[in-house]
Amino acid sequence: MRRLFYGALAAVLAGAAALSPAQAAPVKIRFTLDWKLQGLHAWYYWAQEKGYFAAENLDVTIDQGEGSAATVTRIMSGVYDAGFGDINAVIQNAATRPAETPIMVYMIYNKAPFALLTKADSPIKSVKDLAGTKLGTPPGGASFKLLPMLAKANGLDYGSIAITQVAPNLQEQMLLQGQVNTIAIFSATSYMNLVALKLDPDKDFRWIFYSDAGIDLYSNGIMVSQALAKEKPEAVKGLLRAINRSIKETVENPDAAIAMLAAKEPLINKDIEKRRLIYVYKSLIDTPEARQLGLGDISDTRLETAITLISEAFELPKKPAPGQVFDRAFLPPKADRVPPQVAP
Repeated sequence: MRRLFYGALAAVLAGAAALSPAQAAPVKIRFTLDWKLQGLHAWYYWAQEKGYFAAENLDVTIDQGEGSAATVTRIMSGVYDAGFGDINAVIQNAATRPAETPIMVYMIYNKAPFALLTKADSPIKSVKDLAGTKLGTPPGGASFKLLPMLAKANGLDYGSIAITQVAPNLQEQMLLQGQVNTIAIFSATSYMNLVALKLDPDKDFRWIFYSDAGIDLYSNGIMVSQALAKEKPEAVKGLLRAINRSIKETVENPDAAIAMLAAKEPLINKDIEKRRLIYVYKSLIDTPEARQLGLGDISDTRLETAITLISEAFELPKKPAPGQVFDRAFLPPKADRVPPQVAP
Protein backbone atom coordinates (compact mmCIF):
# COMPACT_ATOMS: atom_id res chain seq x y z
CA MET A 1 0.00 0.00 0.00
CA ARG A 2 2.82 2.32 0.87
CA ARG A 3 4.46 1.72 -2.49
CA LEU A 4 1.16 2.32 -4.25
CA PHE A 5 0.63 5.55 -2.30
CA TYR A 6 4.07 6.95 -3.10
CA GLY A 7 3.75 5.81 -6.69
CA ALA A 8 0.45 7.65 -7.04
CA LEU A 9 1.92 10.73 -5.34
CA ALA A 10 4.87 10.74 -7.72
CA ALA A 11 2.51 10.55 -10.69
CA VAL A 12 0.50 13.51 -9.40
CA LEU A 13 3.63 15.58 -8.81
CA ALA A 14 4.96 14.70 -12.25
CA GLY A 15 1.68 15.77 -13.81
CA ALA A 16 1.74 19.06 -11.91
CA ALA A 17 5.28 19.70 -13.07
CA ALA A 18 4.26 19.06 -16.66
CA LEU A 19 1.56 21.70 -16.36
CA SER A 20 3.73 24.33 -14.63
CA PRO A 21 4.22 27.64 -16.49
CA ALA A 22 7.90 26.92 -17.04
CA GLN A 23 7.03 23.75 -18.93
CA ALA A 24 3.95 25.06 -20.76
CA ALA A 25 3.99 25.32 -24.52
CA PRO A 26 5.04 28.79 -25.78
CA VAL A 27 2.22 31.25 -26.40
CA LYS A 28 1.96 31.87 -30.14
CA ILE A 29 1.59 35.54 -31.08
CA ARG A 30 1.07 36.66 -34.67
CA PHE A 31 2.51 40.19 -34.85
CA THR A 32 2.00 42.65 -37.72
CA LEU A 33 4.21 45.63 -38.44
CA ASP A 34 2.84 48.90 -39.78
CA TRP A 35 4.90 48.94 -42.96
CA LYS A 36 7.56 47.28 -45.05
CA LEU A 37 10.76 46.34 -43.24
CA GLN A 38 12.78 49.40 -42.16
CA GLY A 39 15.41 50.30 -39.59
CA LEU A 40 12.75 51.48 -37.16
CA HIS A 41 11.52 47.88 -36.93
CA ALA A 42 14.88 46.57 -35.77
CA TRP A 43 13.87 46.11 -32.15
CA TYR A 44 11.19 43.52 -32.95
CA TYR A 45 13.66 41.33 -34.82
CA TRP A 46 16.32 41.99 -32.17
CA ALA A 47 13.97 40.57 -29.53
CA GLN A 48 13.39 37.57 -31.74
CA GLU A 49 17.04 36.95 -32.65
CA LYS A 50 18.36 37.51 -29.12
CA GLY A 51 15.85 35.05 -27.71
CA TYR A 52 14.01 37.63 -25.60
CA PHE A 53 10.62 36.48 -26.84
CA ALA A 54 11.56 32.85 -26.22
CA ALA A 55 12.74 33.74 -22.71
CA GLU A 56 9.21 35.04 -22.06
CA ASN A 57 7.80 31.72 -23.33
CA LEU A 58 6.52 33.36 -26.51
CA ASP A 59 6.58 32.16 -30.11
CA VAL A 60 6.27 35.40 -32.08
CA THR A 61 5.77 35.50 -35.85
CA ILE A 62 6.43 38.93 -37.41
CA ASP A 63 4.87 40.02 -40.71
CA GLN A 64 5.28 43.24 -42.66
CA GLY A 65 2.35 45.67 -42.75
CA GLU A 66 0.22 47.76 -45.09
CA GLY A 67 -0.21 50.95 -43.08
CA SER A 68 -0.50 52.04 -39.47
CA ALA A 69 -4.28 52.18 -39.53
CA ALA A 70 -4.42 48.81 -41.27
CA THR A 71 -2.75 47.21 -38.24
CA VAL A 72 -5.98 47.76 -36.31
CA THR A 73 -8.19 46.08 -38.88
CA ARG A 74 -5.71 43.23 -39.25
CA ILE A 75 -6.00 42.47 -35.54
CA MET A 76 -9.77 42.92 -35.59
CA SER A 77 -9.98 40.32 -38.36
CA GLY A 78 -8.53 37.73 -36.00
CA VAL A 79 -5.58 36.98 -38.27
CA TYR A 80 -3.17 38.79 -35.93
CA ASP A 81 -2.94 38.92 -32.14
CA ALA A 82 -0.78 42.03 -31.79
CA GLY A 83 0.96 44.64 -33.86
CA PHE A 84 2.60 48.02 -34.26
CA GLY A 85 0.03 50.57 -35.39
CA ASP A 86 -1.85 53.81 -34.91
CA ILE A 87 -3.68 54.64 -31.67
CA ASN A 88 -5.95 57.08 -33.52
CA ALA A 89 -7.36 54.24 -35.59
CA VAL A 90 -7.99 52.43 -32.30
CA ILE A 91 -10.04 55.42 -31.11
CA GLN A 92 -12.16 55.47 -34.26
CA ASN A 93 -12.91 51.76 -34.21
CA ALA A 94 -13.55 51.67 -30.45
CA ALA A 95 -16.46 54.03 -31.00
CA THR A 96 -18.27 51.65 -33.35
CA ARG A 97 -16.90 48.16 -32.61
CA PRO A 98 -15.76 48.32 -28.98
CA ALA A 99 -15.85 44.55 -28.43
CA GLU A 100 -13.47 43.85 -31.32
CA THR A 101 -11.06 46.78 -31.33
CA PRO A 102 -7.53 46.09 -30.06
CA ILE A 103 -6.12 48.09 -27.17
CA MET A 104 -2.86 50.01 -27.10
CA VAL A 105 -0.52 48.78 -24.36
CA TYR A 106 2.81 50.51 -25.13
CA MET A 107 3.21 53.89 -26.83
CA ILE A 108 6.30 54.16 -29.06
CA TYR A 109 5.79 57.29 -31.19
CA ASN A 110 5.18 59.79 -28.42
CA LYS A 111 5.28 62.50 -31.09
CA ALA A 112 3.19 61.84 -34.17
CA PRO A 113 5.02 61.64 -37.52
CA PHE A 114 1.95 62.68 -39.54
CA ALA A 115 2.79 65.28 -42.16
CA LEU A 116 2.06 66.62 -45.62
CA LEU A 117 5.00 66.85 -47.97
CA THR A 118 5.33 69.12 -50.98
CA LYS A 119 8.17 70.65 -52.99
CA ALA A 120 9.91 73.69 -51.55
CA ASP A 121 8.82 75.82 -54.53
CA SER A 122 5.20 74.69 -54.30
CA PRO A 123 2.47 77.31 -53.70
CA ILE A 124 1.10 74.99 -50.98
CA LYS A 125 2.24 76.57 -47.73
CA SER A 126 -0.63 75.65 -45.41
CA VAL A 127 -3.42 73.12 -45.11
CA LYS A 128 -5.92 75.55 -46.67
CA ASP A 129 -3.81 75.64 -49.83
CA LEU A 130 -4.72 72.01 -50.54
CA ALA A 131 -8.06 73.08 -52.02
CA GLY A 132 -8.23 72.14 -55.70
CA THR A 133 -4.92 70.27 -55.65
CA LYS A 134 -3.97 66.60 -56.07
CA LEU A 135 -2.87 64.68 -53.00
CA GLY A 136 -1.31 61.22 -53.17
CA THR A 137 -1.54 58.67 -50.37
CA PRO A 138 -1.60 54.94 -49.67
CA PRO A 139 -5.15 53.96 -48.66
CA GLY A 140 -4.08 52.33 -45.38
CA GLY A 141 -1.84 55.11 -44.10
CA ALA A 142 -2.71 56.81 -40.82
CA SER A 143 -1.85 60.27 -42.21
CA PHE A 144 -4.54 59.75 -44.84
CA LYS A 145 -7.08 58.46 -42.31
CA LEU A 146 -6.57 61.60 -40.24
CA LEU A 147 -6.68 63.99 -43.19
CA PRO A 148 -10.41 64.81 -42.80
CA MET A 149 -9.74 65.88 -39.22
CA LEU A 150 -6.81 68.04 -40.31
CA ALA A 151 -8.98 69.66 -42.97
CA LYS A 152 -11.79 70.37 -40.51
CA ALA A 153 -9.43 71.86 -37.94
CA ASN A 154 -8.12 74.27 -40.58
CA GLY A 155 -11.44 75.25 -42.17
CA LEU A 156 -10.79 73.35 -45.39
CA ASP A 157 -13.49 71.53 -47.35
CA TYR A 158 -12.14 67.99 -47.50
CA GLY A 159 -14.08 67.33 -50.69
CA SER A 160 -12.07 70.03 -52.47
CA ILE A 161 -8.95 67.82 -52.39
CA ALA A 162 -8.44 65.42 -55.28
CA ILE A 163 -7.25 62.21 -53.60
CA THR A 164 -5.08 59.82 -55.62
CA GLN A 165 -4.33 56.45 -54.07
CA VAL A 166 -0.72 55.43 -54.63
CA ALA A 167 1.48 52.48 -53.75
CA PRO A 168 3.57 53.12 -50.62
CA ASN A 169 6.86 52.81 -52.48
CA LEU A 170 5.85 55.33 -55.16
CA GLN A 171 4.76 58.30 -53.03
CA GLU A 172 7.92 60.38 -53.28
CA GLN A 173 8.45 59.56 -56.96
CA MET A 174 4.94 60.71 -57.89
CA LEU A 175 5.53 63.97 -56.04
CA LEU A 176 8.88 64.48 -57.78
CA GLN A 177 7.32 63.76 -61.18
CA GLY A 178 4.51 66.23 -60.59
CA GLN A 179 1.74 63.63 -60.74
CA VAL A 180 0.51 64.91 -57.37
CA ASN A 181 1.05 68.23 -55.60
CA THR A 182 1.30 66.85 -52.08
CA ILE A 183 1.60 63.51 -50.33
CA ALA A 184 0.29 62.54 -46.88
CA ILE A 185 3.17 60.75 -45.23
CA PHE A 186 4.95 59.51 -42.13
CA SER A 187 8.02 61.66 -41.59
CA ALA A 188 9.82 58.55 -40.34
CA THR A 189 9.47 56.96 -43.75
CA SER A 190 9.60 59.80 -46.25
CA TYR A 191 12.48 61.72 -44.69
CA MET A 192 14.89 58.85 -45.23
CA ASN A 193 13.35 57.90 -48.58
CA LEU A 194 14.34 61.37 -49.79
CA VAL A 195 17.84 60.94 -48.39
CA ALA A 196 18.09 57.66 -50.29
CA LEU A 197 17.17 59.56 -53.46
CA LYS A 198 20.12 61.91 -52.73
CA LEU A 199 17.81 64.84 -52.05
CA ASP A 200 17.87 67.25 -49.13
CA PRO A 201 14.66 66.69 -47.13
CA ASP A 202 15.02 70.04 -45.37
CA LYS A 203 15.95 72.32 -48.28
CA ASP A 204 14.22 70.71 -51.23
CA PHE A 205 10.84 70.13 -49.58
CA ARG A 206 8.24 71.77 -47.36
CA TRP A 207 6.86 69.79 -44.43
CA ILE A 208 3.47 70.60 -42.91
CA PHE A 209 3.25 68.61 -39.68
CA TYR A 210 -0.17 67.86 -38.31
CA SER A 211 1.08 68.78 -34.83
CA ASP A 212 1.87 72.31 -36.12
CA ALA A 213 -1.57 72.61 -37.72
CA GLY A 214 -3.71 72.06 -34.63
CA ILE A 215 -3.66 68.26 -34.41
CA ASP A 216 -1.37 67.17 -31.55
CA LEU A 217 -1.87 63.43 -31.31
CA TYR A 218 -0.09 60.29 -30.26
CA SER A 219 0.75 57.83 -32.97
CA ASN A 220 2.15 54.31 -33.25
CA GLY A 221 2.62 51.82 -30.48
CA ILE A 222 2.10 48.21 -29.54
CA MET A 223 -1.51 47.05 -29.55
CA VAL A 224 -2.98 43.66 -28.73
CA SER A 225 -6.30 41.97 -29.28
CA GLN A 226 -8.76 42.04 -26.41
CA ALA A 227 -8.69 38.25 -26.36
CA LEU A 228 -4.92 38.16 -25.83
CA ALA A 229 -5.10 40.83 -23.12
CA LYS A 230 -7.86 39.04 -21.22
CA GLU A 231 -6.86 35.42 -21.70
CA LYS A 232 -3.07 35.70 -21.58
CA PRO A 233 -2.10 38.85 -19.67
CA GLU A 234 1.29 37.44 -18.68
CA ALA A 235 2.08 36.87 -22.33
CA VAL A 236 1.32 40.53 -23.06
CA LYS A 237 3.59 41.61 -20.20
CA GLY A 238 6.32 39.35 -21.52
CA LEU A 239 5.91 40.74 -25.03
CA LEU A 240 6.36 44.29 -23.73
CA ARG A 241 9.34 43.37 -21.55
CA ALA A 242 11.10 41.88 -24.57
CA ILE A 243 10.32 44.84 -26.87
CA ASN A 244 11.15 47.46 -24.23
CA ARG A 245 14.53 45.84 -23.62
CA SER A 246 15.20 45.63 -27.34
CA ILE A 247 14.33 49.27 -28.04
CA LYS A 248 16.98 50.37 -25.57
CA GLU A 249 19.59 47.93 -26.84
CA THR A 250 19.10 48.65 -30.55
CA VAL A 251 19.42 52.44 -30.21
CA GLU A 252 22.56 51.92 -28.16
CA ASN A 253 23.93 49.43 -30.71
CA PRO A 254 22.58 50.65 -34.07
CA ASP A 255 25.33 49.07 -36.19
CA ALA A 256 24.70 45.63 -34.74
CA ALA A 257 20.94 46.10 -34.99
CA ILE A 258 21.03 47.05 -38.66
CA ALA A 259 23.51 44.29 -39.47
CA MET A 260 21.07 41.83 -37.92
CA LEU A 261 18.21 43.34 -39.95
CA ALA A 262 20.23 43.15 -43.16
CA ALA A 263 20.79 39.46 -42.58
CA LYS A 264 17.01 39.06 -42.77
CA GLU A 265 16.52 41.45 -45.68
CA PRO A 266 19.75 41.82 -47.71
CA LEU A 267 18.20 44.43 -50.02
CA ILE A 268 18.00 47.17 -47.37
CA ASN A 269 20.49 50.03 -47.46
CA LYS A 270 22.29 49.67 -44.14
CA ASP A 271 23.48 53.29 -44.00
CA ILE A 272 20.01 54.64 -44.70
CA GLU A 273 18.28 52.32 -42.25
CA LYS A 274 20.76 53.06 -39.48
CA ARG A 275 20.13 56.76 -39.98
CA ARG A 276 16.39 56.13 -40.01
CA LEU A 277 16.56 54.19 -36.75
CA ILE A 278 18.37 57.03 -34.98
CA TYR A 279 16.21 59.73 -36.63
CA VAL A 280 13.00 58.06 -35.48
CA TYR A 281 14.27 57.50 -31.97
CA LYS A 282 15.43 61.09 -31.51
CA SER A 283 12.49 62.82 -33.21
CA LEU A 284 9.51 60.66 -32.25
CA ILE A 285 10.38 58.49 -29.25
CA ASP A 286 12.86 60.25 -26.95
CA THR A 287 10.63 63.23 -26.12
CA PRO A 288 10.44 65.30 -22.92
CA GLU A 289 7.20 63.49 -22.04
CA ALA A 290 8.80 60.08 -22.54
CA ARG A 291 11.67 61.10 -20.28
CA GLN A 292 9.17 62.10 -17.61
CA LEU A 293 6.81 59.11 -17.86
CA GLY A 294 9.14 56.47 -19.26
CA LEU A 295 9.00 54.71 -22.62
CA GLY A 296 5.61 53.23 -23.40
CA ASP A 297 3.45 55.40 -21.15
CA ILE A 298 1.27 58.39 -22.03
CA SER A 299 -0.36 61.45 -20.49
CA ASP A 300 -3.98 60.73 -19.60
CA THR A 301 -4.91 64.37 -20.18
CA ARG A 302 -3.33 64.42 -23.62
CA LEU A 303 -5.06 61.16 -24.56
CA GLU A 304 -8.45 62.50 -23.45
CA THR A 305 -7.89 65.59 -25.61
CA ALA A 306 -6.97 63.40 -28.58
CA ILE A 307 -10.08 61.27 -28.11
CA THR A 308 -12.23 64.38 -28.05
CA LEU A 309 -10.57 65.79 -31.19
CA ILE A 310 -11.01 62.59 -33.15
CA SER A 311 -14.55 61.96 -31.91
CA GLU A 312 -15.68 65.43 -32.98
CA ALA A 313 -13.78 65.50 -36.27
CA PHE A 314 -15.08 62.13 -37.41
CA GLU A 315 -18.51 62.63 -35.81
CA LEU A 316 -18.19 59.31 -34.00
CA PRO A 317 -21.42 57.91 -32.55
CA LYS A 318 -19.83 57.90 -29.08
CA LYS A 319 -16.62 59.00 -27.46
CA PRO A 320 -14.59 55.99 -26.29
CA ALA A 321 -13.35 55.97 -22.71
CA PRO A 322 -9.56 56.26 -22.33
CA GLY A 323 -9.53 52.76 -20.84
CA GLN A 324 -10.91 51.38 -24.10
CA VAL A 325 -7.99 52.87 -25.98
CA PHE A 326 -4.91 52.49 -23.75
CA ASP A 327 -4.07 50.22 -20.83
CA ARG A 328 -0.80 50.73 -18.97
CA ALA A 329 -1.33 47.69 -16.73
CA PHE A 330 1.00 45.57 -18.87
CA LEU A 331 3.96 47.98 -18.88
CA PRO A 332 7.31 47.03 -17.33
CA PRO A 333 8.30 49.04 -14.23
CA LYS A 334 9.12 52.69 -14.89
CA ALA A 335 12.72 52.15 -13.83
CA ASP A 336 13.11 49.77 -16.77
CA ARG A 337 11.61 52.24 -19.24
CA VAL A 338 14.07 55.16 -18.97
CA PRO A 339 14.92 56.33 -22.52
CA PRO A 340 18.62 55.89 -23.22
CA GLN A 341 20.56 58.92 -24.39
CA VAL A 342 22.28 58.42 -27.72
CA ALA A 343 25.11 60.44 -29.20
CA PRO A 344 24.22 63.40 -31.48
